[in-house]
Amino acid sequence: MDLLNVRKIWDAAPHSAFTDLARFGDAWFCTFREGEAHVSPHGALRVISSSDGVKWSSMALHTSETGDLRDPKLCITPSSRLMLCAASALHQPAPASHQSVVYFSDDGRAWDGPVAVGDPGFWIWRVTWHLGMAYGVGYERSARGGGRVRLYRSTDGQRFDVLVETLCDAGFPNEATLRFLDDDTGLCLLRREQDTRSALLGIARPPYQAWRWLDLGVQVGGPNLIVLPDRRCLVGGRLYEGCQRMALCWLDHKLGVTREALALPSGGDCSYPGLVWYGDTLWVSYYSSHEGNAAIYLARVAA
Repeated sequence: MDLLNVRKIWDAAPHSAFTDLARFGDAWFCTFREGEAHVSPHGALRVISSSDGVKWSSMALHTSETGDLRDPKLCITPSSRLMLCAASALHQPAPASHQSVVYFSDDGRAWDGPVAVGDPGFWIWRVTWHLGMAYGVGYERSARGGGRVRLYRSTDGQRFDVLVETLCDAGFPNEATLRFLDDDTGLCLLRREQDTRSALLGIARPPYQAWRWLDLGVQVGGPNLIVLPDRRCLVGGRLYEGCQRMALCWLDHKLGVTREALALPSGGDCSYPGLVWYGDTLWVSYYSSHEGNAAIYLARVAA
């Protein structure tokens, strides 16, 4: 795996972080949170776009009077709309700590929403579409302190019903990415914050109600997962051993084994990548603070 190039693409806010990336129509779209710090009360969701990945323009800025908007993620619906999901960390006092929200757009500039989805106090961290259905793992952010994740499913991206009430409750599970193989097998890359803190890989066949879990033996922050056209699986996220860095790792999903392949220029407060395969190249958005304030970067990688 070789790094072809990397460039900083946005640093207008004191702290820009938690990215995602999509190829929509003939353009690139990158989204991330802007705020005063990693955790601050008035986070906003920026959407920027580029035709070539070099010159970027702001398309939208989503704000909220009632909460800190966090961790935006992009996907494309079956009706060819750009969908953004995020969570609002609600200003207290409020009925819950967090509320998941979604927005929709035909062009990346004008957006419908926000629409509240899922259950209050459960953060649907990323939405993935498969065979006309949207799936997302929600992790508990409630007064009891959390400690479990549940699996949601939706037919329209606006109403999410619980498919699995308790998907996992070991080691304080939280951020998760779902992907699907070409034989419809579901994979779930799940971050954990207690015990060994090692990430888990969940594997399930339709209807995705019975999951088998493998311990990957490595801690991964801001986890993302992509299945390449040749069926290889690649994990992206923050690795902690030695030094904090934004890294890409090959994943053997049958054995539950990862192998670090490339550390991108990064350090400290970093990670939360967007991963897109386009033009026989892996495109990676991420954030890092190795050059000062946390800023947004875009890398192209030969995989």
